Amino acid sequence: MDRAARAFWLESPGQGGIRNVDLPSPVEGEVQVRTLFSGVSRGTETLVFRGGVPESQYGSMRAPFQEGEFPGPVKYGYLNVGLVEEGPASLVGRTVFCLYPHQTRYVVPAAAVTPLPESVPASRAVLAGTVETAVNALWDAAPLIGDRIAVVGAGMVGASVAALLARYPAVRVQLVDANPARAELARALGVDFALPADAAGDCDLVVHASATEAGLTRSLELLAPEGTVLELSWYGDRRVSLPLGEAFHSRRLVVRSSQVGTVSPARSGRRTYADRLALSLELLADPALDALITGSCAFEELPEAMAALAAGETQALCHLVQYDTEGD
Repeated sequence: MDRAARAFWLESPGQGGIRNVDLPSPVEGEVQVRTLFSGVSRGTETLVFRGGVPESQYGSMRAPFQEGEFPGPVKYGYLNVGLVEEGPASLVGRTVFCLYPHQTRYVVPAAAVTPLPESVPASRAVLAGTVETAVNALWDAAPLIGDRIAVVGAGMVGASVAALLARYPAVRVQLVDANPARAELARALGVDFALPADAAGDCDLVVHASATEAGLTRSLELLAPEGTVLELSWYGDRRVSLPLGEAFHSRRLVVRSSQVGTVSPARSGRRTYADRLALSLELLADPALDALITGSCAFEELPEAMAALAAGETQALCHLVQYDTEGD
């Protein structure tokens, strides 16, 4: 069995490269996986690529199979879909999702991989980590039938939240973004679209995912009295200001954080991380979510592609990385 592999590393902020890797032989309870696709989580991974992780968050920001340390050199990433080449008989030949960085082959504990449902193609399954964030956000927010909801920010996370909300009965869902081209994405997901100035107000819930100060401010403006902004953006080392004067107190508005590192407290007594990931993969049977994959490159092109994403030269939502490891 081939033990050679290649991995993408952030060598220093703004500079990526590909390194050769010699894999260990898998032992009992481990699998060797040949990567088919990986995905670039544009917001988080470009922040890492730029060296924007605050020192206070180095521990919290570690990916499950990260090597190296921030700000670099570091091997980082967590959206990987591959084929099990070696391991338990029940997994060999299965296509699986793993929270692994960008690498052609890898060896991990068998418990770290989740087989894909037959209804989910491998290329779409790279979205599992992002849809998992959306699932946790909606567990936190607990929207009700008939709620008026805005999702501010039509990136990977915001679009995933909007796609799941489109399945809720009798809700008004509007995807809000400053880029008018995102209207096409909203149509593909089955929700309404608005520019920030035109967004419908009187919202019971606003999910904020634009990672901008202006977006968070507009989210508060869209709330009905006693409404809630669920904050999904992560700002890294940037400071943001928020207008908590004016009518914030008299309207009894709420700003609540959500993130994917822990299972929502409302569900933690009866749901595990594995439950959440399995549910996310089931939800990816919806072909509408293909609209979130808007760019691609070969694995060998990833250093240049990541630099373009970080510089804003490429406006992909999820950037798909395609592998051909037969010749490794």
